[in-house]
Amino acid sequence: MYLLSKFPITKSNYLNLLIFIIPVSFVAGNMVININLILLILSTLILYGKEVFKIKYFFLDKLFFTFFFLVLLTGIINDYYFYSNSIPWKAYFDTIVKSIFFLKYLLLYIVLRYLIETNTLSFKYFFTSCTLMSVFVSFDIIYQFFNGTDIFGYRGIKNNLGGPFGDELIAGGYIQRFSIFSFFLIPLFYSEKYLKYLKFTTPFLFILFLIAIVLSGNRMPLLLFLLVVTLIVIFQKQTRKYFFPSIIIFTLVFYLLFNFNFKVKENFKAFYDQISKMTIIVLNKDFNNKRMPPYLKEFTSFYDTWLLNKYIGGGIKNFRYYCHKRPNIDKDSKFICNMHPHNYYLEILTETGVIGFFLISIIFIIILYLTFLKKYFIKSQLNDNKIIIAFIFLFIAEIFPIKSTGSFFTTGNTTYLFLLIGILIGLARKDILIEKKY
Repeated sequence: MYLLSKFPITKSNYLNLLIFIIPVSFVAGNMVININLILLILSTLILYGKEVFKIKYFFLDKLFFTFFFLVLLTGIINDYYFYSNSIPWKAYFDTIVKSIFFLKYLLLYIVLRYLIETNTLSFKYFFTSCTLMSVFVSFDIIYQFFNGTDIFGYRGIKNNLGGPFGDELIAGGYIQRFSIFSFFLIPLFYSEKYLKYLKFTTPFLFILFLIAIVLSGNRMPLLLFLLVVTLIVIFQKQTRKYFFPSIIIFTLVFYLLFNFNFKVKENFKAFYDQISKMTIIVLNKDFNNKRMPPYLKEFTSFYDTWLLNKYIGGGIKNFRYYCHKRPNIDKDSKFICNMHPHNYYLEILTETGVIGFFLISIIFIIILYLTFLKKYFIKSQLNDNKIIIAFIFLFIAEIFPIKSTGSFFTTGNTTYLFLLIGILIGLARKDILIEKKY
């Protein structure tokens, strides 16, 4: 009874519980992510009804509607092509079905905006969950490193450790995406008497996350983690006192792991060699080089695939079909095609065409203007908003164009990206409405 009186079951508390579970669901897997996502959307619509759709729409929203309409349209056109030509690529109308289910991310965006603009969402729960889960995954990776298996009995694969993700080697990416919130938990949501602990908690968490990402073997998440930390230090002057200690800590930790662990050394030397080879090949335009690294082969395979459907694309998750139909395939090569081109922008080009690429690019630019530029370069109510900081820089890292990525249209990546977008625009629009009011 005491717990019920302390945490009464209200609409707000129930929805905040679903938000709290989001970082947990990313560890549990795509099925749990989808269940959580659908529960959040349906619960909000049931509890608040038509009010959810009465948010004030603006130009960016129209671009979102247009992009999702394009995804559905290209799905219909491509499925008609498969059906009319009796192509046994997959179940007929499968692209249309996937395109319809993809609409749930538009609903997620609208729901998050509504919850934020009506002050229903409490960010303390979300930041707490991100902190707890990032610490858990990090310790599990370290435990797996020393014991050979993690606490669930999963083993690493070659030079990579998956921790609670098993043979899905994304632990480093998870830590990079969710750990940043932990550095803001105490300053934002606890009284000043707790601020004195930051000089201990900040270095500890930084070392913990850094070691875990390095041990996971995920190289790109390490670079993105350092990018986000660096941007925060540059634009948030109160964090600069941690800058030099952070540099020293990173250099020392990486030096020790690189020189005293063979797997770490082999992993990052291979990464360096790949980048060096890719740089030389790109500068010399030697794209027929048979020693081309796999990632560059994946990138280059996109171009001829995109030419097959230049304007509206081949439909979501159809890259794996059209890639095999492109001209100029080297039949003698061990590499022909992958599931996707391993870059958000290249995948958007091949699956939604130039129109989709243009829409997404404009959407991202507008979001950066409404959040990053208005926060740091334009006088506005957003200047004093501290909750938005982590979301801004994580969004920049997520849409960073020159990086290898998973598929843009998979559950984990799309949910995470639209989670950031919905929260960013919700916070930005909330402050705009405050400005207009006064």
